[in-house]
Amino acid sequence: MNMTFINKMSKTANRILKCTITAALSIVIITSAPSGIYASQKATTATAQTTSATTASAQASAQKASSASSQPASQAAKTPQGTSKASKWPAAPSISAGSAVLIDADTGAILYDKDCHSKAYPASTTKIMTALLAIENNSLDDVITFSRAAANSYKWDEANTGTREGEQFTLEQALYATLLKSANEVAYGIAEHIAGSIPAFSEMMNKRAKEVGALNTHFNNPNGLSDPEHYTTAYDLAMIGRACFNNSTFMTIDSAESYKIGPTNKTAQTRYFTQRHGMVKGNGYQYEYCKGGKTGFTDESGYTLITFAQKDNMRLICVVFREADDASRYVDTKALFDYGFNNFHKTAVSSSDVSSLFNSSSYYNSKVYGNSDITFSMDSSYVDLPSDVSLSDVEIKVESNDNSDDAYDFTADIIFTYDSHTVGSAKLLVNTLQSDGPSSNLPYISKDNSSVVSQKKCLVINIWYVIIGIVLILAAFEIYESIRENRMRRRRRQRARRRHR
Repeated sequence: MNMTFINKMSKTANRILKCTITAALSIVIITSAPSGIYASQKATTATAQTTSATTASAQASAQKASSASSQPASQAAKTPQGTSKASKWPAAPSISAGSAVLIDADTGAILYDKDCHSKAYPASTTKIMTALLAIENNSLDDVITFSRAAANSYKWDEANTGTREGEQFTLEQALYATLLKSANEVAYGIAEHIAGSIPAFSEMMNKRAKEVGALNTHFNNPNGLSDPEHYTTAYDLAMIGRACFNNSTFMTIDSAESYKIGPTNKTAQTRYFTQRHGMVKGNGYQYEYCKGGKTGFTDESGYTLITFAQKDNMRLICVVFREADDASRYVDTKALFDYGFNNFHKTAVSSSDVSSLFNSSSYYNSKVYGNSDITFSMDSSYVDLPSDVSLSDVEIKVESNDNSDDAYDFTADIIFTYDSHTVGSAKLLVNTLQSDGPSSNLPYISKDNSSVVSQKKCLVINIWYVIIGIVLILAAFEIYESIRENRMRRRRRQRARRRHR
């Protein structure tokens, strides 16, 4: 009797196993088709606009993505362009820097990272922020009169131009002295001229650093002289560098090979400056794609360097901190630029690529979904991918974001990733205005410049839940049939015994 029961249960288990295998094969077929089972309800409309212009809010989204900050509202979805599996992230060179980062100046994507969020003393690379604030807040024709505090703010063995109390430079002259000569007292004079005092200027520096995406930076002076309360990270300095790289006035001054300041109100001497960055044309570590940068050194910081480079349509920024000697910072920087230019390509993301998000469960499972007009403000129209990777291998995440614009109900960040690396980002601005659009179960893209996506509300069904439910129903049916069959056999035996009597 026990053996009979075991045999029956074995047959039942085999049937359930066959059903499970059939269901598993079915999911392979189902998932090769467009994902999601949709039940149409009310229609919504969305406008997707792809632009290459950066804004402060878009830059903030990019740096949040780059720092890989985790948010509970994140959902990931494979872009529907294809399902090919590409190779992993390219192997990076070995460098000696204590911390370093290589980013794309346009997308903010981190192509290489070595402890890039650890605190470090920036030394004179600080002066790129001083110069940026000067350019953004004053005219190049402004005249700076150096105070006694400014003129006496350096030691004899520190970088300086020998500026005297009461001496006057135009802001343009002061910027060349700051970026090419790295003159500490000139940076001090610029800070006083703009903000009235060093503490006030430091506040401006820290505010602007946050605006461009710095996460762990605190400036306490305009020239980078050692101070426990004056620090940044390789990543943060690269974010500041993005703002500098996008400022044509800054780049014109920063990339100059030489400059001279003629006689002033305090001296008949002509001052001559030459570029201190070793990778700029004509210097010992010349790099053909170098567009400028800034050196730095103190005993506490070691050798520091930020460098801008461009090859074809790719603009990269490299920061190295805590280098042991002058040569190492240039060797490491060149190795990282070669790594970036040789192993990555920039791929355009069109409006149709972005709108593919609306086909995915990441959209329908997020609170972005609803009767809303949705406007994309793209941080960049490109993503950075390894050379043998295409856009079809990119994944998309939607992350909740604090509402920073009163004109919209809330905002969200769209993060493009590959192999766990952020390769680009966009910002989603959402309001709740109802709008009529063409009736359709799936989005469509119009042919005009402002691509329109029309989408009806959908009920998303998780296919795995469906399969599990089917298996459970089949299992219950098999058990029921087995019990019914046992009862029928018992009745037949009882009838047979009665006949024998």
